Amino acid sequence: MENKNAMPSDEGSSELYELKEQVLTEEDALQEDFFSYDGYQVVRREFFAHVFEPSITFNNCKVSLNTACLNRLPDVDYVQILVNPEEKKLAVRPSAEDEKDSFLWCTTKGIKRKPKQITCRMFFAKIIQLMNWNPDNRYKILGKLMRSGNEHLFIFDLTATETYQRFLSDGEKPRTSRTPVFPAEWQNQFGLPVEEHRRLLQVNIFEGYTVFGMEDKPSIPADAPER
Repeated sequence: MENKNAMPSDEGSSELYELKEQVLTEEDALQEDFFSYDGYQVVRREFFAHVFEPSITFNNCKVSLNTACLNRLPDVDYVQILVNPEEKKLAVRPSAEDEKDSFLWCTTKGIKRKPKQITCRMFFAKIIQLMNWNPDNRYKILGKLMRSGNEHLFIFDLTATETYQRFLSDGEKPRTSRTPVFPAEWQNQFGLPVEEHRRLLQVNIFEGYTVFGMEDKPSIPADAPER
C-alpha cells in the first residue's frame, strides 16, 4: 500500500518541490502600490568581483587593458588613447595600424589574442601627475564600452580607481596588496543615491556618445562634431 505521508524521493521529486516553493514564493510576495527608494544607494560595481568587466591598469610605468576589452572588440588590434584632463576621463578607441598615434594593444602571435603590457614612461608620469597618484602603487579602473554611430570606444573615469598599494621593505622585494583601496569619498557609502544614479545614466560621458548595451536607442545630437 502506498504511504501518502512518505517523503519525496531524491530523484525528480526534489525538482518538483523546488518549483512548488518558487511558485509559493511568488504568490506570497508582498504587494505594494508604491515602493520608495528614498535612502537607498546603488552599490558600486567596483565593490563586486569584476573579472569580465573592461578595465585599464597603470602599473610600474606600464599600461594594459584586460581580456574583457579584447573580447568586446575582437577584430581590433590597434587603438588610440585620448585623455580629457578637465573631466579626468580616458578613452580608448579603435584605429588603423597606419593611423597617427595608434599602437598595438594586444599580442597577435598564435590563434588567441592576449592583453599586452605597454611601457609608457612619459604617459605614465603625466597620468600620475594629473591624478596626484603614488607611482609605486598599481591603479585599476573599470570602463564602459560606448558608441557613437558606428564608432565604438571604451570610457574610463580616472577618479573611480581601485588602488593596490605597494609596500617596500629593506632587503625584501616590493609587496603589492591584494586588497584594493577606494577613493576616500566612497568609504562611508555603498554608492550613489538612487535618484542621482538615475540622473547620471541619462547624461553622456562624452558629448555625442551613448553607453553601449542600454535598451534606449543611441541619441546623437544634431550638432555633434563628426569623428
